[in-house]
Amino acid sequence: MKKAFEPIIDSKRSILLLGTMPGEKSLEIQQYYGNRGNQFWKLLYGIFDEAFTDDYAERLKFLERHTIALWDVLAYCEREGSLDSKILNEQANDFGNFYSKYPEIKQVFFTSKNAEKYYLKYVGKKDGIIYDVLPSPSGANATMPFIKKLEIWREKILPAFR
Repeated sequence: MKKAFEPIIDSKRSILLLGTMPGEKSLEIQQYYGNRGNQFWKLLYGIFDEAFTDDYAERLKFLERHTIALWDVLAYCEREGSLDSKILNEQANDFGNFYSKYPEIKQVFFTSKNAEKYYLKYVGKKDGIIYDVLPSPSGANATMPFIKKLEIWREKILPAFR
């Protein structure tokens, strides 16, 4: 059974980026979106026109500066490899307690259609929160070029900061 990470959040964060479940490399190195083939961090730095870094501590500071929280829909699952399509016996995180503890979350962006699918199945949309789905940053989502993903991430996420 694979176990997801704790959320990266504090009481100042109003935007939540939700993945499905960390992949093998992320679990191995204990970092959100730790696989170099995943474009998550490059997309996030790109939408804010900031210089990209591989330093995880700097990435966490970046999230804090931009009031962005990170978490995954699933708390546990069985899965061979990293593909969401291989997930079995999943269990969702406790979003009831999460939203009670962090009522300032006003926007949720799913980092894939699968994250949204599991969220709707186990949690459901909450009044007062705006939801949207981003193109997956996964290396497995190679059908869309990086520049197109960046354009969509930028047009969906940046208005949340205005």
